[in-house]
Amino acid sequence: MFDQLKAQPQDKILQLIAMFRDDPRTTKIDLGVGVYKDATGLTPVMRAVKAAEKKLWETETTKTYTGLAGEPAYNAALSSMILDTAVDTARIASVATPGGTGAIRQALELIRLATPEATVWLSNPTWPNHPSIIKYLGMKSAEYRYFDAATRGVDFAGLMEDLATIKAGDVVLLHGCCHNPTGANLDAAQWDQVIALLSAKGAIPLVDLAYQGFGDGLEDDAAATRKIAAAFPETLIAASCSKNFGIYRERTGILIGIGAADGKGVLQGNLNFLNRQNYSFPPDHGARLVTMILEDATLRADWMAELEEVRVNMLTLRQSLADELRKATNSDRFDFVATHRGMFSRLGLTEAQVNTLREDHGIYMVGDSRINIAGLNARTVPILAAAIAQVAG
Repeated sequence: MFDQLKAQPQDKILQLIAMFRDDPRTTKIDLGVGVYKDATGLTPVMRAVKAAEKKLWETETTKTYTGLAGEPAYNAALSSMILDTAVDTARIASVATPGGTGAIRQALELIRLATPEATVWLSNPTWPNHPSIIKYLGMKSAEYRYFDAATRGVDFAGLMEDLATIKAGDVVLLHGCCHNPTGANLDAAQWDQVIALLSAKGAIPLVDLAYQGFGDGLEDDAAATRKIAAAFPETLIAASCSKNFGIYRERTGILIGIGAADGKGVLQGNLNFLNRQNYSFPPDHGARLVTMILEDATLRADWMAELEEVRVNMLTLRQSLADELRKATNSDRFDFVATHRGMFSRLGLTEAQVNTLREDHGIYMVGDSRINIAGLNARTVPILAAAIAQVAG
């Protein structure tokens, strides 16, 4: 049997991680991996998470299975953080998932189960795992324009033109905030136009919300998702706690399905069914920590304070890099870095220039020139700016 297997293409980001690890240069800089890092290069355990873990260790009495959908308290707390009061809870079904990737996978499985003929529309570019999972599941997909390579902003005219061609029942995957990989985001007025268009076309939105709290703040980053949820009869939301709670390895996510109140039971049953088919019971440790933090006023306040520190740190690094690039290149063509949001920005460099940065300067970034802003610190910002100026002119 195994001799019939074919080699799978390597994940480019994981391949980049291995290359960085094997590089002996002590001056190397990793801007490829998609995790938050502090000024020392550490991805820290957040204060509230440590406090919740200590309390859990002292009070937990069993490791028995949780429910197929996860713990109801976790689903309720996280759904409330994401949606607030935008949608009547009688319309909300949800399941805990192994991270945001698990939520995306289960959402696509649900779409295939309900309407296998539907086309899933993806922004160009998008997170590489989106098209990879869709292809693996044998589903139809299409792209809509998103990134303007000249301005490094959103190609809104192209986006609207492409989305105007979708058919009723098609699914449109939208990044709720902090677009990955570009860092370029729709403004409030643009979101309103996208929502109006998709609603008129009879589309179903699938929101990927992986970075709530990393862009303009916990509430502002949820604003578009809440607008979408309130405007459509049916919506899917795949959310992750990896970044905003810093619990990457705990694999903590949620898939939320919003539909008619009288159909909630069937929707919830199908979500439970898909969990049972794929992994039975979802991971619980991270979900329990998130629940404890969100339900405890003191822990929640400390978590929100530290999350804000993380967000402000990334904004400071963005502005510093934009300023250094302006000085190094004697131009304003990289000012967009300061206006992007989230961990990532696509710089608009060629693959050859990216390779030169890696080979000659020990600076590692994804081949499309996506950088992780959180991989920088005060010392490395001017080093990166000087290197970019040297290779890009």
